[in-house]
Amino acid sequence: QVQLVESGGGSVQPGGSLRLSCAASGFSFSSTTMSWYRQAPGKEREFVATTGAVGGATYYSDSTKGRFTISRDTTKDILYLQMNNLKPEDTAVYYCHMPRRTAWGPGTQVTVSS
Repeated sequence: QVQLVESGGGSVQPGGSLRLSCAASGFSFSSTTMSWYRQAPGKEREFVATTGAVGGATYYSDSTKGRFTISRDTTKDILYLQMNNLKPEDTAVYYCHMPRRTAWGPGTQVTVSS
């Protein structure tokens, strides 16, 4: 069955970087659109980035484009989110998402503060 497990979260100062990982299993990862979402305390879950199959298009929210990069390693079935120039407003639990099956990982916490 589909399983998504995020990792790589942590606490960083503004301007810092983190790379999140999502280990995927139970489906054809390379041919499946994958996304990252996030949810800040007291806020609704919001879209961050998405990528199609390997070589496919990528899309980013206005608040993250230019700073975040979504990618995947099909050899390891891992989805990545490279986050640079992090801002306090990026603080949230980040979730790996497979839209086709409406599957979600349990999330990983990212905290950006000085």
